[in-house]
Amino acid sequence: MDPVAAATRATRSLQGLSPELTARLPQLLEAMRSVGAGLELHSTLDRICETAAELADAHYAAIGVVSEDGTGLSDFVYFGVDEETAERIGHLPDGHKGLLGALIHQPETLRLADLSADPRSCGFPANHPPMRTFLGVPIRVQGEIFGNLYLTEKRGGAEFNEYDAHMVRVLATEAGIAIGNARLYEAATQRERWIDGSVAVTTALLSGSDAEEALSVVAEQARHLADSAAGIVLLPDDEGGMEIVAVSSEEPSGALGVVIPAESRIIADLLAGESVFLDDAATDPRILTDLARGYGPVMMLPLQSDGRVLGTLVTPRARGARPFTETERTLATQFASQAALALMMAEAQRDRERLAVYEDRDRIARDLHDLVIQRLFATGMMLESAQRRSVVPEVQTGVGKAVDELDVTIQEIRTAIFALQQGPAEAPSGLRTRVLREINMAAVPLGFKPSHHFVGPVDTVVGELTGKNLIAALREALSNAFRHAGADRIEVVVDSTVILPDGQQGVRLTVSDDGVGIAEGGRRSGLKNLKRRAESLGGDSWYGPGIGADGGGTSVVWQAPY
Repeated sequence: MDPVAAATRATRSLQGLSPELTARLPQLLEAMRSVGAGLELHSTLDRICETAAELADAHYAAIGVVSEDGTGLSDFVYFGVDEETAERIGHLPDGHKGLLGALIHQPETLRLADLSADPRSCGFPANHPPMRTFLGVPIRVQGEIFGNLYLTEKRGGAEFNEYDAHMVRVLATEAGIAIGNARLYEAATQRERWIDGSVAVTTALLSGSDAEEALSVVAEQARHLADSAAGIVLLPDDEGGMEIVAVSSEEPSGALGVVIPAESRIIADLLAGESVFLDDAATDPRILTDLARGYGPVMMLPLQSDGRVLGTLVTPRARGARPFTETERTLATQFASQAALALMMAEAQRDRERLAVYEDRDRIARDLHDLVIQRLFATGMMLESAQRRSVVPEVQTGVGKAVDELDVTIQEIRTAIFALQQGPAEAPSGLRTRVLREINMAAVPLGFKPSHHFVGPVDTVVGELTGKNLIAALREALSNAFRHAGADRIEVVVDSTVILPDGQQGVRLTVSDDGVGIAEGGRRSGLKNLKRRAESLGGDSWYGPGIGADGGGTSVVWQAPY
């Protein structure tokens, strides 16, 4: 039935009744006008409660919003109970039992002189104000049950009469129209926000952001859009599980780098391209890690494109928070598809950069072998010939030393050629070696090799998780120096003898240059990435003066416990 026609019909049903009701019609019309005055859904529900209480002269009013599966309440809005009392009462009704649950399954007008005497009542929780008289009216939106409007404790101790029921039914019809409009407005606004979030992810990639920053943008945008406690991105690892590679949350999280094992049934579903929705992660038996124990509703969405699962996007809400609606699930799934495209673009970009580095390394190795070594060898032959023709002992000795130095230089260059020709899989796994490998790879675009210094037993004390993040921080710092510093000299120091402010033993990475420094108002995304990565491990990151004249350039410091 058309909503306007329904309201008209309900109003006409009042004709022919008592003069008392006729006298209250202006109040009813004013209440109907007030109910339809806004578009924000929760404000509309608050306004309906207050207006209904005034119309029926009730102390208390509430609206129970029926959940999508029709088994309980997804929201409960109340009027007349102050915040202090509400805090003492604690948990809001869920509609799974008692009188409120019965009205979900039998949505019809109900008047009671004493609700506690009804056999369906299950009583009140501790600290709940006393309530006796009761009036319940269903609210329908476009013919479907949205929820129920509850009124209790008519002022003066009287019971709710038939006149009250008629007027509240008319108000409920108008409320259904207002709620329908508010729902449409909220859906349009929500869809616009998710579209803007997808644009932000795409823009981050098109602006030249690296893969790690793109993943961080995906996690951050998903957290805000889904109104969740955190945004998390996982990527498949070599063991068949999934590793947490990006986290966005208000509080520092130790989740970065944690691997969800392949034995998890949820991981198997996600890798098969299936979305997983949890009502309460803290109690779900499929959860194998303690990280999820503090969360309630969770969306886990595979990031897939062309049938290939690239990763997973997770948006958990706090325990006790409202579940995700069907609309939110649909919008989040669409966002995940956009994020998957972002991952593919980032992966393609990494492949292009890696290929360019390998090509440069091959070219440099060929040039060193075909040009530099040949010329050094020819120079050594010339010096040996000159040594034999010389009759001055001092000259012979000096030339002999020069020839020996050339031999050593040739051996060092051959070692460098061998290192350049090695693939990543052939490199040893020690942290010291991985640091040297990053420095050697950075030397190609920089045009010079950064100096390095190690303090303490780096390979033996630094754990795998901290080491992996230190290498990523080094890569980020060297990349920033190449792109922005314009430096002629870079120094890398890895110190594993550091005592952190909280007393823990840790490792500190310092990358210093003599470049132009950090400009005022310049981008700080790379530095933010470093700080976020360090804080996720319980460490910190900052920057200061460099090693140029008068402190010119920049020094980036990154530290974390073992």
